[in-house]
Amino acid sequence: SSPQRLCRSLLRMALQCCPSAPSHVILCGVRDTPAWRRQPFADCGLPLLRQLTTATPGLQALVVVFLTASHHRSFRRCVRCSYRGRGGRRDANPIALRSWHRDSCSDSRLIPKDVIFGNPQYESPQLSPDGLLLAYLKPSSDNILNVWVRRQFFSWTADRQVTDDRYRGITSFTWAEDSNTILYIQDDGGDENFHVWSVDVHNPGSAARDLTPFEGVKAQTIFTNKRFPSTIMVTMNRRTPTCFDVHRIDLQTGEVLLDTENPGDVTEWKVEDETFEVRACVATDPVDSSTAIRVRDSSEDGWRDLLNLPYGEEGGFVGFSKDARSCFVCTSLERDTTELVRLDVSTGARMETIASSDLCDVDTVLVDKLTHEVLAASFNYAKVTYQFFDDQTAMDFAVLRQQGPPDCTINVVSRDREDNKWIVSFGRDNGPTKYVLFFRESAYCAPLFVSQPELAWYRLAPMEPVEIKARDGLRMMCFLTRARETAACPLVLLVHGGPWSRDKWGYNPYVQWLANRGYSVLQVNYRGSLGFGKSFLHAGDRGWGTVMQDDLTDAVRWAIAEEIALEGQICIFGGSYGGYACLAGLTFTPDLYCCGVDIVGPSNLKTLLDSIPPYWAPFRNDMLKRIGDVDSDANFNRRVSPLFHVDRIRVPLLIAQGANDPRVKQAEADQIVQVMMNKGTPIEYVLYPDEGHGFGRPPNRIDFFGRAEVFLAEHLGGRAEPFVQPEGSTAQLPVVEEAERQAHAHRADLQALVASQSGQRRAEATVHEQHEFPSVGRWVERHRSHQQSESLRHLLLGKEAPVPLWRRWMKKVTKEG
Repeated sequence: SSPQRLCRSLLRMALQCCPSAPSHVILCGVRDTPAWRRQPFADCGLPLLRQLTTATPGLQALVVVFLTASHHRSFRRCVRCSYRGRGGRRDANPIALRSWHRDSCSDSRLIPKDVIFGNPQYESPQLSPDGLLLAYLKPSSDNILNVWVRRQFFSWTADRQVTDDRYRGITSFTWAEDSNTILYIQDDGGDENFHVWSVDVHNPGSAARDLTPFEGVKAQTIFTNKRFPSTIMVTMNRRTPTCFDVHRIDLQTGEVLLDTENPGDVTEWKVEDETFEVRACVATDPVDSSTAIRVRDSSEDGWRDLLNLPYGEEGGFVGFSKDARSCFVCTSLERDTTELVRLDVSTGARMETIASSDLCDVDTVLVDKLTHEVLAASFNYAKVTYQFFDDQTAMDFAVLRQQGPPDCTINVVSRDREDNKWIVSFGRDNGPTKYVLFFRESAYCAPLFVSQPELAWYRLAPMEPVEIKARDGLRMMCFLTRARETAACPLVLLVHGGPWSRDKWGYNPYVQWLANRGYSVLQVNYRGSLGFGKSFLHAGDRGWGTVMQDDLTDAVRWAIAEEIALEGQICIFGGSYGGYACLAGLTFTPDLYCCGVDIVGPSNLKTLLDSIPPYWAPFRNDMLKRIGDVDSDANFNRRVSPLFHVDRIRVPLLIAQGANDPRVKQAEADQIVQVMMNKGTPIEYVLYPDEGHGFGRPPNRIDFFGRAEVFLAEHLGGRAEPFVQPEGSTAQLPVVEEAERQAHAHRADLQALVASQSGQRRAEATVHEQHEFPSVGRWVERHRSHQQSESLRHLLLGKEAPVPLWRRWMKKVTKEG
């Protein structure tokens, strides 16, 4: 399919052919030309192979690739005749010979977990605003993600590490407008109380500076402006934990000043570019869950509502025009899916409708950095599509399509201040992300790097969009990744979190890991998923554990009916809401799944909402409308919370939890684990004390998914690497530790008891052993209890249990006749 993949496959095959490191390997390709097609391989290709083998005495492997299947078949026939002597005896000077045709290639090797779940080699490239520097994430010498800067775009020797995180790694950063400062965020052990740090890229060895050094405070959004290069704006909940105010921070002095105070209901702030003032916000009414988009003419003026969206309507603020007299918003008013419109800032009147789709909501909007006009809008139903409103942008994307892999997703990830240079990513479903630098004026596309180049050595499975109909006729866009193209095999139902999120087409490490281990993967955008219109979204209201769970059940039934999945070999696997869906699936449909994996999933919806972070307070009523009123309706909570139905779980369950999770607290996992232990239900529980809502550190990621693949191999029959706990993993096993603690306590009690009784029992055993011809039946009955006690005593003392006395006596009687 590509010269690079061809060469990699040939090299792998050559190494497999050779019993040791090859001293000579020849890779040759048979040309696919009309002349070669007309001639049999014995006439055109075999003489060449004989010359190669005789001219290279040290040759250990000869690998030949064919572009036509007929040559491949002819070659194998010739080899069987030419490389064997009479009577089928092999020639005296053979070589390891293997043929391969590109249409029948297969690569079934296990992809190592550290390749899939380890740190990417390159990630998140960002151009400096002046377009002269390139920053990106790359592992340090200690394998911790840090920010690196390259002065010359295509020189590998110019790379320099500018941050020095030594534990958790940096996952998000941006440039300040001075093109000298990198801004990045970091929390403590996954608690999501992010701080904003700055580092000078032109001063090697300079220490990072905490710009928001406030304990228990979360920094959320960073705003920069080219007219104020030494100032940034940051939203923080410093004044009160329940809402975020806007603060101005001086990058030179570190001074923090309150800029705009939150009235208590604002959940999102927007800044106008020309004045660098907070001019728009999005507010959520905590009583009726309606949304209001507000604007003001300056920082000295009061707020006014520009657009009101009652509960059930969707929308958001995109940005101001260059003169700030109009703005762009997305809204679902008077239609099912959101559309991009322009509104008059002074009156709120609609000036024009820019982009819309009947299939899905507006996904992303590309705005010109200089004119602030909309260049393109994207939509994502099955795959990403674009609508263009600028001829030059349409031409740019046409050039990029020619440069990228077939059927890839094109995404502009970074631009310089003048909008002349773009960093573009090419995303695929069965390969790592490729980054290129695109010069718009010359339409030149220069490759930068690939995020995970080691993945190119393995064959990844394609992802197929499929529409599945629920029992009530609702159509759901789903994604299927097959481990085997034809035969049915075990299935993993991978449930996305949120639930007000969605699955998308593209590379997914969890999907490729599961497919490589031998499981087909089904991802379902069940009702309640985001991006498919307001009717689809709110069809999931009060549907946790009921109609939303029915959608997952219907998707599994579809996979079984289509002979994709093997009935009785299906696992439900998910994180966050997906973890809840796992618990709900095992309790409400216990016969459908043979095992489950729950990552940071809630088990009791009432305790979940009672323990949400304080800054989620404006959304609490909205969550009650969508989940159900678990505050006042205890019976409803008991019906939909898996914690109260643990007795229905009859299959193995693996649970993972981060101790610092601010969204789904550790108590959600602890309480269901405790109930299952009390009922004697098998449970595996892994706790990570330095993680939050997911696994941020690679050693913990590799550790958990290593445990998970062993768990799946045991219960689904797939493949797994031998589990070895990675260095640096902090995994704890509370169930095992509790069992060991209880066993230690019981061992101490029983040791004292056994010590007081052992003398009398051993004397009794000696008398019976010395008795020559007792009644065997009576002897056995009298010593069964003694044997059980002795076995238990040896087990508790950590010794090997002795052979029962009655078995030794029976053996003696049998031997002596």
